[in-house]
This record gives sequence, structure tokens and C-alpha cells, in this order.
Amino acid sequence: MEENKQHYDASDIQVLEGLEAVRKRPGMYIGTTDVKGLHHLVWEIVDNSIDEALAGYCNNIEIVINKDNSITVKDNGRGIPVGIHAKTGISTVETVYTVLHAGGKFGGGGYKVSGGLHGVGASVVNALSKWVTVTVYKDGKIYECKFANGGKTTQKLTVIGECEKERTGTTVTFKPDPEIFDTDIYDYETLKVRTRELAFLNKGLRLTLRDDRDDEDTTGEVFHYEGGISEYVRYLNKNKTPIHEQIIHLEGEEDGVMFEVALQYNDGYSDSIYSFVNNINTHDGGTHEEGVRRALTRIINSYARKSKILKDKDENLTGDDVKEGLTMIVSCKHPNPQFEGQTKGRLGNSEVRKLADSVFSEGFERFLMENPDTAKIIIEKATVASRARMAAKRAREATRRKTALDGFNTIGKLADCTSKDASISEIFLVEGDSAGGSAKDARIPATQAILPLRGKILNVEKARLDRALSNEEIRTIITAFGTGIGEEFDLSKLRYHKIVIMTDADVDGSHIRILLLTLFYRFFRPIVEGGYVYAAQPPLYKVINGKNIKYVLTDEELEEYRKTLSPNAKPIVQRFKGLGEMDAIDLRETTMHINNRVLKRVTVEDAIAADKVFTDLMGDDVNPRKSFIEEFAKFAEMLDV
Repeated sequence: MEENKQHYDASDIQVLEGLEAVRKRPGMYIGTTDVKGLHHLVWEIVDNSIDEALAGYCNNIEIVINKDNSITVKDNGRGIPVGIHAKTGISTVETVYTVLHAGGKFGGGGYKVSGGLHGVGASVVNALSKWVTVTVYKDGKIYECKFANGGKTTQKLTVIGECEKERTGTTVTFKPDPEIFDTDIYDYETLKVRTRELAFLNKGLRLTLRDDRDDEDTTGEVFHYEGGISEYVRYLNKNKTPIHEQIIHLEGEEDGVMFEVALQYNDGYSDSIYSFVNNINTHDGGTHEEGVRRALTRIINSYARKSKILKDKDENLTGDDVKEGLTMIVSCKHPNPQFEGQTKGRLGNSEVRKLADSVFSEGFERFLMENPDTAKIIIEKATVASRARMAAKRAREATRRKTALDGFNTIGKLADCTSKDASISEIFLVEGDSAGGSAKDARIPATQAILPLRGKILNVEKARLDRALSNEEIRTIITAFGTGIGEEFDLSKLRYHKIVIMTDADVDGSHIRILLLTLFYRFFRPIVEGGYVYAAQPPLYKVINGKNIKYVLTDEELEEYRKTLSPNAKPIVQRFKGLGEMDAIDLRETTMHINNRVLKRVTVEDAIAADKVFTDLMGDDVNPRKSFIEEFAKFAEMLDV
């Protein structure tokens, strides 16, 4: 018998030329090919226009969703150079759109500061589009270049007309390739959030977003903020109650690095601190944010000592104390940023830490000296937070002592699983003792733990950690999770890698689910960001047709199933109003068994948007909730009537 040897020689080595590599491995360039990757294409083109704005040559950018779901981005910058590129021998426009790592961001003097660093943006968009048209207005002429079929040039750069001598700019229209992306339908709200953010981060820049798929949207929305990030802070605090009127704005520049920060305190208990580098959201922070945080704590402590608000015997205020109720935007424009990680989530430039500290400490100290009344309010806020922190510390210690004495299985009504392997362990947070009893009978004891919750837990959006820790249900959850809470939180100690919220499919059940999500987002955010939190979706109906049993999740699914039955069938339809009405078999077969259940993972795509939603819907101010209800009431389903 001939031995089957795998063939491997020089002929097996594949060389991908031009933009083939992008189409072969799109995830390497845009992260994903889902809806997130689809929208990423827009920002690759918009970023080029923003770079013109940062260089001082562009003040107006238009983004249009066309009727066919193609995108048009128009700016009034200098326009892409149209001359023949010396190295490629083709027009610079064609070079930028067909050659990877071709751009004006490598130190050639084109751009001092840029969001795009690798010169791949335009060419990647071209590679992943069905077609692209680039129009350049320059020197009184209108130039056009066209591409199709994965970035191949179908029309070289051609003069197609004349324009006013003073008119300059670039217009790019592209149609994402449906063969590459899971969907090619753009979401207006997703584009709107980022467009507004870019307008805040680029003071004076006018951005217009228009949806031509909507016949009523003829002018679009304009985002233009002369106050820049100060207006961003005001926007984030819109439905909060600031404790001082003035927004503190500080800025400075050193060695070509521009640094800017805006902040304002409110009467809430959570902080909203967001940092950016060249308009990129550094969601994991970095040296620019570290410098500010360090300076903030030091300056507040120094002022508090000098003004005798803090006595000699008092402990220093911590970083957590001084950031309670703080809304702050940190923005850095750097000619050569060094990001840590693939996602540009963290700035690594060590020199920025010193710059941020210097600019912030000098400006903030001056502000406190010149505004003693505001300074007193800020420091009193921090000292109250300090006392609450100490109270929370005592409550945590009490919780630990209880855990040590009682053991996990006697904490609350927790029915723990036998497995000690967190990766396969699940905990179901169940509404009420009745459903808890059914869940205990339905579970797989080896890997599934059940924790029944008695009623609605405390709304932590309106409470500090010390008060949250006085709530028995919350203490039980903390103990069961094993991570600790607050400054001692440790994700590595999480005892379950699936935390499943299992509540009734009614208004009360939804309320309990939202209260739990508020708790997780405010005090256990890493478990949400890590993808450990899920919402169970129990069935709404049980349909018995002879010997056949069918569980359905929605009214629509019920009607579709009815259509599949014979005309003479007389099925028995049982509606489950709550989990307590389901016996253990029903619960196991529909909601808990790994092969049959439907779990929805809770994710946070946009921390800024999530923060605003929790503030609006769970905070003290009634008006945002009223506005939300008025806007979305028409979409409400399954109301208890």
C-alpha cells in the first residue's frame, strides 16, 4: 500500500499580491466582518478627512448613507494629491487606494498628527468594497478615479470637469462587498454616536450626517461644537446634577504633543472618565490618563491640607475618593503615539504621563486657588466618599467573616454546584423561591448553581457602595461570585463563567433584570466586559398537540407553528406567565439544558452610551425616563394588562 505523503514544496507557497491579502484575511485589518466591521469602513475614510482637519485645512465633513446602502464621505480639505507618484508610477490617488501602507502619515511632512498610523485605511476600504469612486477637487479641476471587484482600478485618474479655483476637497463613495460582510445594512444610530463624538473631540469642526434612505431626512443632522470637550462633558452630565456650574478646562502643548482635559463633578456616585488619543477611544486608559489621575489625587489632597479641610490626623484621600461623581474627558493629540495591544486600547508613551501630570496639576491647582467655593464643594464631596469607602471596607470585612464562618452553601439560599472549575460552572439568579425550587430540581448539580432572589434588589445607581453592602441580597451575590467588590475586586476569583439572569417574562421580571444589570455594570463591570453575564429566555408558550410538545418563545413563533399543523388539529396552548408556573421538566428542557436553551449574552459595545443609559433610566432624575418612555412606548410588547 502506497504511503500517502502530503505534498509540500516551493509551489505550495502562495504570494498574495496587491489587495488580495486584505480580502483573504479581512479580520486582520478591520477586526471583524460583522456589523461592527461594516461600520469600521466608514471611519477609515472619515479619519482621512479628520486628519485634514487636524492639519488645519478642513472644517466641514459630510457623511451620507445613500439609498443603496453605499456611503459617501465629502470634505473640504486640500484634496488627495493628483500627481504621478515617483515610486509607483501611477497617480497618487490610485496609489493611496491600491497600495497597502501608502499614506502621508509616515513622517514625510504630510501630517503632524493623525488617527490613522499605518496607511492602510483607504486601500482596505477599497479591497473590501464592491466598488469605490474617488472624486478630487483641486486647482480648478475635478478629478475622478474608479475601482471595483476588490480594489482593481476600472478608471484611472481622469479630469471630468472644472470647478472654482478656490474649491478643494475629496469625495469618496464606496459600496461594501456583501460577499465579505455578514450584512451590508448601515445603522444610522451607530454612525450618529461616533459622528457626535468626533465633533466634540475636534473643536470647531462641522460634521453632517444624512440618511438618504429616509425620504424625510433631507438635511441631516449637524454636529458642531465650538466648546469641544467642555461641551462633551456638559452633554454627558445633561441628566445628572452638577455640584458646581463651571466646567474646568485645561490644555497645554509640549514637543508637538497637545494635551487637553475637561471635567465637572456631579452628585452621583459613579465616575465617567473617558480618554482619547488622536480621536481614538483609549478604553483601557494609558499614560495620558494615568498622569491626570495621579495629579488629580495629589492636588486635591494638597489643597485639602493647606485649607485645613483635611486635619493632620486624617488619612489622605484616595484615587477612588476623588473620582466619585467625576465626569472627565482626556484628549491627547500625539505625532507618534505608541499603542499597547491590537485594538489601540491603551497609550504607552511614557513621556505623555509627565506632560499630562504637569499640564493638569498646574491648571487645576490654579483653578482651586481662584475658585475657593467650588474647591470646597469638590473636596467635601471627596471626603464624604472617603467616609463611605471606610464604611464599605468594614461591611466587606463583615461579609468575609460571614463567608469564612458559614461556608458558601449556607449563604442565602444558594444551591451550589459541585464543580470547582469556573470555566464549566454556571450560576442562575432566579426570581423568587417558587422558580428557585423548580430550577434546583431542573439543574445539573455538577455544573449549575441556583441562587433564588427575594424580591427586587437595591437600585445601586442611587446608592454608594457602603449602602449596597448593607443589602442582604447584594451581599449574597458578592459572596457567591467570590470576586470581592470595589477596590479589592479580582476577576480571576470568579467562581462561575456563566452568570445567568433568569426572571419572568413580565414587567416585574424585566425590572429585576435591569436592577441586576445596573449592579453588575457599576460594581462588577469586568464580568460584563468579559462576556460572563447572560439573560435566559424562557418560553412564552407550551403547545401540546397529541403526543407532540412544542415550546415557543414569542407570539409570532406561535402563529408560525400553528400554520404547520393540520387544519383539524386542536392543540392545547399553555401560556407561562412566570417561571414559577413551569415544572422542573419544562424548565430543564427549555431554559437550562445546554442543548435546548436560548441565552442572550450581555455585552457593552459602547461604554459611554451604556453609562448614559443607566444614568437616564435608573438615576434620580425623572425627566430622562419620561422622555425615553414617550419615545419608545410604541415599541413596547408583552405588557401586563
